[in-house]
This record gives sequence, structure tokens and C-alpha cells, in this order.
Amino acid sequence: MTLVSSGISSALRPWAVAELTSVGRLPMHTLRHDDPTSRIELDGTWQFQLLARPEQQPGPIWTDAVVPGCWTMQGQADKPQYTNVQMPFAGRPPVPPADNPTGVYERTFAIPAAWQGRRIVLHVGAAETVLIVSVNDVDVGLSKDSHLAAEFDISGVVGPGENRLTLRVVKWSDASWVEDQDQWKHGGITRSVFLYTTGPVHLADVQATAGLTDDLTTGTLDLRVEVDFGDRPFEPGWLVEALVPGRHEPLSGELPPSAAPGWIREGPDRDLIDRHTQGETFDEAGQAAWTVLNRVLEPAAEGSVSWHVDLPSIDPWSAEQPTLHPLSIALRAPDGTVVDRAEFRIGFRRVEIRGLDLLINGRRVLIHGVNRHDFDQHTGHVISPESMRADLVLMKQLNINAVRTSHYPNDPAFLDLADELGLYVIDEADIESHALQASLCDDPRYLEAWVSRTARMVQRDRNHPSVIAWSLGNESGHGANHEAAGAWVRHADPSRPLHYEGAIRFDWTKPQAITDITCPMYPAIDQIVAHAQSGKQIHPLIMCEYSHAMGNSNGTLAEYWDAIEGNPGLQGGFIWEWWDHGLVQDLPDGRRRWAYGGDFGDEPNDGNFCIDGLVWPDRRPKPALFEHKQLAAPVRISASAADLRRGRIEVHNRLDVRDLGWLKASWELAVDGQPVAGDRLALPSIGPG
Repeated sequence: MTLVSSGISSALRPWAVAELTSVGRLPMHTLRHDDPTSRIELDGTWQFQLLARPEQQPGPIWTDAVVPGCWTMQGQADKPQYTNVQMPFAGRPPVPPADNPTGVYERTFAIPAAWQGRRIVLHVGAAETVLIVSVNDVDVGLSKDSHLAAEFDISGVVGPGENRLTLRVVKWSDASWVEDQDQWKHGGITRSVFLYTTGPVHLADVQATAGLTDDLTTGTLDLRVEVDFGDRPFEPGWLVEALVPGRHEPLSGELPPSAAPGWIREGPDRDLIDRHTQGETFDEAGQAAWTVLNRVLEPAAEGSVSWHVDLPSIDPWSAEQPTLHPLSIALRAPDGTVVDRAEFRIGFRRVEIRGLDLLINGRRVLIHGVNRHDFDQHTGHVISPESMRADLVLMKQLNINAVRTSHYPNDPAFLDLADELGLYVIDEADIESHALQASLCDDPRYLEAWVSRTARMVQRDRNHPSVIAWSLGNESGHGANHEAAGAWVRHADPSRPLHYEGAIRFDWTKPQAITDITCPMYPAIDQIVAHAQSGKQIHPLIMCEYSHAMGNSNGTLAEYWDAIEGNPGLQGGFIWEWWDHGLVQDLPDGRRRWAYGGDFGDEPNDGNFCIDGLVWPDRRPKPALFEHKQLAAPVRISASAADLRRGRIEVHNRLDVRDLGWLKASWELAVDGQPVAGDRLALPSIGPG
């Protein structure tokens, strides 16, 4: 077999071409395709061979490997390797080492008879770092980006009966320099693999921007639905229907045909255009006339229909009250048959920067955040939904209200849980060129990698209310590639601010095009206080990393929070980090331990620097987390000695949105350590602030 499709020669060695980010990969979208009647799961045991180099071909001897899974955690010769800043191999970009572990996965599948004549798509949730796909020895495509899914249309290469799927995963590539994060380096397929089917005409994407008007009680829904007609010519009569049950009447729109912009006519139309170009405010009739004219001047794209809907008296979404509303989309053929559906849970909230404050639904919120890697002590980068839920439930119990997805987009299931349970998320692109952060950010060979990784994250995650900001990556310098990626996001999603530490790394006061938040790493307490009091601050200051949780660290959490709460313009931060990254290792003498860098014979390595979490590798909290729980508690109790003598205490609501009516309290009076009285009571409905 060859190594890539679409006529690109295998001699090109696509794992060493930075400009090449994909071949044959379908556009990213928000749709899930979870219906079991139109989906075939491919997770489980696959045939596997580990090759020494990508150019090699498999031999006759196969072993088994579990998908999703890291081959580095499944008894193969290639072991985990831990590095922080330094690259795990020598050399200069974009050419990785010739000795380059490459996993070849194979399995067979059968296409149901009911799928014949339909569109069939292969979904690979994530692969580290280069994925090359073939079906029945026919090359299908290639994808780079270890933490976002790749999809390929395989309709033309599958047939009745048994089909053979081959996934070749190359561990090191030009992309490795863009994924130089502080974490274990693994190899494998780390998220689920499945097939799904649609009709030839199908939903291609749904963009649902759910916000709030200035009154903060009226919801706004800007909805855009895109339909793909494939190779079929457009035919009139196709309808898209949308509904938020109980909130508005069903929406129905006919898909428009392709149309060129209309001619500008003289008379009333010309007058209307002239008035609009001068920024004139129209009355209701004028606005309606402009809406009609604008459809002529800038007609909608073929296969796209849009609506704007206002929903009065909406229950907004926040981390404290994560209210979600179902949104259903249906595609109806000209004969009235529903041929495709999509379901979402949306939350109405408003994110904005006003002055030196990040506001959620008009309220200044304090960010009690944590950085979190995808990690499991047994499986490496492979994380189950149950594990993700356990993470977030424990965070909520310990009063953490925000997560930065350091340093790549997490599984969509993680954002579903953040939506449901209520956590604010900084969604971060899979970009870190730490070892070469002064150069790759301006290297035009890597421009497409910067933009596509950021854009695909936004295209996948834009419908999640938990995502309150987009991060352009981590420790990658600041260059033209960041400016291009930031400009794309500004245009595609103006509803969220941008976040990027590299833009303010050496100057917190200069105007920035690619960050709306001053988000330093590990600043001293006196440094952030001086900035807040300098009169030169231009953005809210939210530390992207602070209080590095290694060894006896986290010792000044209370002092940090005294400074944050005592200085306007300081708004919290994200502790580094959630996990100790200790991998369970079986020793020859039968003992087990948590291994760190060097324990697998991995060279080079950065030792125990990965053991720096708030929780142990088995998720048991360390003492600092209990201090954080108290510092971020929703209620504070205070009383002077005189108040206590009068039997009086003060209860302070430290929440941003909710009152305290949902909590119950218990009290106990003790003399010389012996309780003499006590009771349980409901807290009064004390509002936030």
C-alpha cells in the first residue's frame, strides 16, 4: 500500500511536511451522529503491528491492541516518554527522526444492507500524531492534530460483505514541534472510532449562538443550519425546521438556491444603501426594508438557512445554575420526509469584557480555576466519560468553577459535562511550540497548522455554553501565525473573548489584537497587585497558571486570594494543575509504583516534573485542595467577640449569581469542647455580593 491518497507520492513523507495538515479530511462540525441505528462502533480489539519507521510495511505476524488505547501502555516495545520544554528527540523542524515508531491497526467490518447507496463516514476521535487511512487497500486520507477528530467519506471505497480498514499512526512528525506540551508522549488512537451514515443530502453543520439581550432576561438565538447536497444538483423544496420546545413556535425555512448578488438599483434602494452606509438608525419599517434589500445584495449561501429569535423570560446558564434547553433540528425532503436530525443542549448566557472586568450575564465572576490534562494512571491519554465526570464532580465539590483545557481541546464529552454540571471553560487550541517558541510562530510553513487547529476547535465547540473564551495555545511565542489564527476566530465567533498568554508575556500594558485577558503565568503576588494599582491596566487579569502544585507548593493560596479579592481588575486564575501524572508501572519484583520521567528508560526526560497535581494519580485530593475549598466557599461566616456574646453571626454570600436559599446550615455551641446546643436551619435567601 502507499502512504497517502490523492496522488501525493509516498516519497513526499507527509509526516515531515509542515504545510500539509490533512488530505481528504472532511470539514469539522458540531454534529454528533449518536443514533445507534445509523452508527457502527469500531472500538475494541484490533490487529496491530508496531513498525520502526513509517515507510515499513507490515509483516505476517500481528498482535492485538485495544482501541481507543495508547500502544505505549499496552506492552509494546515503545514506552511512554516524559518531557516538558525540551523535545523528546533531536533535530530541527519539520523533519522528525528516521527511527519513528509507527503503529498499524487493522480490522474488518461489514456494511448493513440498509446502508447501501448512502453516505458512509469514518470518524477517528484522535490519533497521535499523524493518522493515515486506507480502506480495502485504497488510500482515503491523512490528518494531523492529536486532539481533534478526523472524518473521511469512505462511501466510494466500501462494498457489500467484509471490508478492511487500516489506520497507520506515525508517532513523530512535523506536528510534534507544535505539540510540545508538558506531558507524557504516547502513541496510539486515543478516542473512539466509528462509522456513521447519512443520506446523500444531509445536515452539514449547526451553529447555535445563544445569548442574552441587555436586560439579561431575554434570550437571543442566532441559528445557522448548513445542508450538504453532495454531488446532487440543488432542488427546491428542502426545508430545515428548528425548535426549542416550550420557548418559541417551530421555525421552518426553505433552503435557498445559489444566487449571485443582485444589482444595486437607483431610487429607494440606492437611498436606503446610502443611509445605511452612514450608520443611520432605521425605524421598524426602514429596518424591515433593509433586511429585504440585503438579501438581494448578499444572498445566503446555497444550502444555508439562518434565523434570529428572541425568547423572553429565559432562565440563563451559569456555572452556578447551569440551565440547559433542548434544541432540535430536522431536515425535511421536498416530499415531506425527515431525512436527518440533530439534537443539542444549549445555554443562554452572555460573555463580555467591560473595562477591567470579565462579565458573565452582566456579573463580575471570580475564576477559581484549575488546569487539566487528559490523563489516566492506567491508560495514559485515553479517558472515559466516567473518569471525566468524576473529575468535574470532585472539582464542583471543592468549589472549583473553571477549567482551562491545557493544552488542547478535550473530548466533546468533557464539554457536555461542563455544560451540564456548570463549569466555565477556557478552550485551548492544540498549539505549543515551547522548545522553539521564538521561531515557529513566525514560520510560514506552520501557518496552516496554527489556523486550522484553532479554527477546527471553534467549529467543533462553538455551541457549548460552558466555553467562555478561546485560547490560541500555550507557550508558543507571539507571531504572525497567532495573528492569523486570532483574526479567524474574531470573525467566526465574536461572542467570546480571546485568551493567549504569549501575547502579554513581557508587556501587560500594550494594546493586544489576540487577547482580551491579561493572563500571565506564575506572577508574584506583589506583581499583580502593583499592576492593578498602576493605572495602566487595560484588561482583566486572570492568571492562566499559578500556584504550581509540586512538592510543598500551594502555600500562598490565601495570600493570592486576599490580593485578588482586594484589588479591582484582578479576577482569579487557574492553578497548575489538576493531576499528578504518575503512570502505574509493574516492577520485576512484583511491586507497583507511580512512574515518572526516566522510569521507562525514556531519554531525554524531565524527571518528576510531571508530579505536580492537586490530586494524586488515583484522584485522591491533596491538602491544598481543601484549603482551596474554604477560600472559594459559597458562604463565609464572620463574627466579632461581642457578636458571639450576643449570639449573633454574619453570613456572607460569596456566589456570583445564586442566593443562599438552596443551602442548609447546621450550628453547634460548645463549652470547653463539649456541645451544649445545636440545630439545623435553612439559610435565608441572601443574594450574591
